[in-house]
Amino acid sequence: FSKIDVLINNAGISSDGLLIRTKSEDWQRTIDVNLSSCFYLCKSVSKPMMKARYGRIVNISSVIGEMGNAGQVAYAASKAGVFGLTKTLAKELGSRSITVNAVTPGYIETDMTSDITPERVEAMLSQIPAGRLGSVKDVANLACFLASEQSAYITGQIVGVNGGMYM
Repeated sequence: FSKIDVLINNAGISSDGLLIRTKSEDWQRTIDVNLSSCFYLCKSVSKPMMKARYGRIVNISSVIGEMGNAGQVAYAASKAGVFGLTKTLAKELGSRSITVNAVTPGYIETDMTSDITPERVEAMLSQIPAGRLGSVKDVANLACFLASEQSAYITGQIVGVNGGMYM
């Protein structure tokens, strides 16, 4: 392709564990995949986007980055780090008609959530006013909107897709 108009950063792993049980290598791998990869990809596309004076960057983070979650210290920290990256890049790149936003999915039916026990799902559903887990399509619809011309004046925002679980 001759140019890049849109980047959607959608990497995520979780090495669950309490702080005192989290191994340094699990911490580093989670930070590398969830945050550093986002940095490196944004860095790679920013120069061509700046030259074109146009671009859309959508970083997929997580509701856990907003609210925290016991047993997910590395995951929560890595996804919260995406917020600072998003807001800073929005300020750095905005004058070149490049928007940078983050999407924070709640509990979405994916491979990453497939091993959650039925009891845990019921407990989560009791905290979600929409009464269901989200779908990949729920997240994709927002990402597509943020990548479109309709969102040209939206930048530096953290937008939740969580059925009301976190407001």
